[in-house]
Amino acid sequence: MRHGKKFNHLGRKSAHRKAMLSNMACSLIEHKRINTTVAKAKALRGYVEPLITKSKTDSTHSRRVVFGYLQSKYAVSELFREIAPKVADRPGGYTRIIKTGNRLGDNAEMCMIELVDFNEIYSNKSDAKKPARRSRRGGKGGAAKKATEAKKEEE
Repeated sequence: MRHGKKFNHLGRKSAHRKAMLSNMACSLIEHKRINTTVAKAKALRGYVEPLITKSKTDSTHSRRVVFGYLQSKYAVSELFREIAPKVADRPGGYTRIIKTGNRLGDNAEMCMIELVDFNEIYSNKSDAKKPARRSRRGGKGGAAKKATEAKKEEE
């Protein structure tokens, strides 16, 4: 019986699965978004998010722990230099999974997994200034202000 075993084995032995998730995590950190199947993306999310949380505290110990999972000096330095400062104030939820349809060959459900703070389309904090809102009622001093000035001149 498999009571309480919620871990997706992805049809692989443990060494193959760990190596695959490590490689996918390195690719995600390097490219900020990758295309994969939904099952692998969900497994990757559970693998990479604790590493991103660990990267918030830049110490030798946390770097060594993360390197034990990633096995890539470039990915570790990228994670601690670029990604950690951007996600410093975010309390989790560093990745986003967007489904992209089914693969032609085997009809597998495909998706794109990306780091949330590195997508300019979805981010709330845009550098461009928002246009001023215009109301139909006159608002800050349009027609209503002119009407009151006109009444004062008549009196």
